[in-house]
Amino acid sequence: MDKFSGQKSAVQYLYPPVEPFHRQMMDVGDGHKIYVEQSGRRDGHPVVVLHGGPGGGCSPAMRRYFNPNIYRIILFDQRGCGRSTPHASIEANTTWHLVSDIERIRESLAIEDWMVFGGSWGATLALIYAETHPERVSHLVLRGVFMMTQVELKWFYGGGAGKFWPETWKRFQELIPEDERNDMIGAYHKRLFSGNLSEEVLYARAWSAWENALATVHSTGVGGESPAEYARAFARLENHYFTHGGFLEYDGQILDQIGNISDIPGTIVQGRYDMICPPETAYTLAQAWGKADLRMIPVAGHALSEPGISAELVGIMDRMARQL
Repeated sequence: MDKFSGQKSAVQYLYPPVEPFHRQMMDVGDGHKIYVEQSGRRDGHPVVVLHGGPGGGCSPAMRRYFNPNIYRIILFDQRGCGRSTPHASIEANTTWHLVSDIERIRESLAIEDWMVFGGSWGATLALIYAETHPERVSHLVLRGVFMMTQVELKWFYGGGAGKFWPETWKRFQELIPEDERNDMIGAYHKRLFSGNLSEEVLYARAWSAWENALATVHSTGVGGESPAEYARAFARLENHYFTHGGFLEYDGQILDQIGNISDIPGTIVQGRYDMICPPETAYTLAQAWGKADLRMIPVAGHALSEPGISAELVGIMDRMARQL
């Protein structure tokens, strides 16, 4: 889950735009090449940024949460999205492939350990990566926490969020025959992978619009129409991952294995009115983790670009920079 919505009001909190000092297409095997960039200070403290979705891709705005005179900022497009190739592909595209890709990036850049910064699905991936390679993570900064549980998926695709946005939920549902609406992820899956490009784009735009419509606290309930290429990658990859429960071994795995990161400090930034990833998940994670500092933003939804969320994240990274 997650797309950077780019609210102008959030820009005032961000660092000025910086250009990458290095870009590359990294061959990670299985026919995939992923886009990787570095910006900021070449010998700075490394931080890797994990974008949302799955399928969202990274954005130049994501560089702007970090002081470029302090941090070595590493962004990459996960398999199948953004500038990575092949586009919208689900072949050899699972959580564990992405965890392996993150390690490949770290090793290729000769980084011993790094801060991991991720929101929404990026927070999911950050937690899984940290639980798998705890010795490589110095600090976790998470936003809009999502732990890939069936409860969370049922909330967003089973009518929970729809009770707050009935007119928007109706638009999402009405493309699906009534006898298939008990499994919206499955119903959309059938159409997102039909092999008919125009049909896939139609349903991809509807899938993306449902999520985008609920991203900000000031939403009107209209998600707009995403570009066809972006929507198709975003929807197909997200649906693929959700259909398979994030490729976790069992439901609730992230919370169950939280002991693996008990020694890693973390900061969680959560919008109080997040309709996509409700605050209960972030609260539960913080309680179980112990070393996590939960910052609940009073008037904010899910998007990275919510002004209160942006301000808090920049402040957190600045405070940590002073301690380096």
